[in-house]
Amino acid sequence: MTRKSNAASRETNSEWLTGLYALHKSRSRRRTIAVMLVRAVILILFIGLWEAAGRNKWIDPLLFSFPSRIGNLLLDMIRDGSIWSHVGMTVGETVVGFVLGTLIGTLIAALLWWFPFVSRVLDPYLVVLNSMPKVALGPIFIVALGPGFTSIVVTTLSVTVIITTLNIYNQFREVEEGLVKVVRLFGASRLQTFWYVIIPASFPVIISTLKVNVGLSWVGVMVGEFLVAKLGLGYLIIYGFQVFNFTLVLASLVIIAIVATVMYQLVTILERRLTGGRRER
Repeated sequence: MTRKSNAASRETNSEWLTGLYALHKSRSRRRTIAVMLVRAVILILFIGLWEAAGRNKWIDPLLFSFPSRIGNLLLDMIRDGSIWSHVGMTVGETVVGFVLGTLIGTLIAALLWWFPFVSRVLDPYLVVLNSMPKVALGPIFIVALGPGFTSIVVTTLSVTVIITTLNIYNQFREVEEGLVKVVRLFGASRLQTFWYVIIPASFPVIISTLKVNVGLSWVGVMVGEFLVAKLGLGYLIIYGFQVFNFTLVLASLVIIAIVATVMYQLVTILERRLTGGRRER
């Protein structure tokens, strides 16, 4: 009788937990849909208000343009194919700078964690390098490496590498010491400790750094293209200012916003894969 009662109790608890989980998933889906709807409404209202303000001259249409004019310009540039070389160049520079900046910064952070003496020696130099204005370094890279793809990517690395190194290394150091001691007591090598404890415990900060690097990569590329480029979205922005074609400037910014959003969403997908769908609030 007791066994039947326990079995019935377990079945009841299982059904209750299943129902509770289904309720949670339903609420989560409704919340996600609500967030998407609010985002869409905000974007539509912003575009509609901007369009009305430009057409009715509540704002200066020469300086601020309006969405339909920007859209027409983009369509014309897509039809004649003139936009693709600029987009391809800038996106290529940004992706290379983003990937290399993240990899190099993470590698340096790992080396600093592996060799504490080196970390203590280099710590003040990293702080100084991080505080230096990257715009001022751009002309040096251009003179040293020549105007072109390489100097722009190096300018981007100067923006992303140090931030990546500092963020990830600080997280490596802050991993709970108890976890490290436990795996070392069980005979784990330093490499095994790093791979199975330090890296997994640092996933949230690594993902956060990736998200930050999306924006920093665009900043670095724009700095480089403003200084030297003859091709790319940064060049179009500078050219638009020079000829007072602010619709071209805003169209270039719209393209940057779209591509940056795509890059950010790719990082978000990577975050879901690495964390099993668990996101920090």
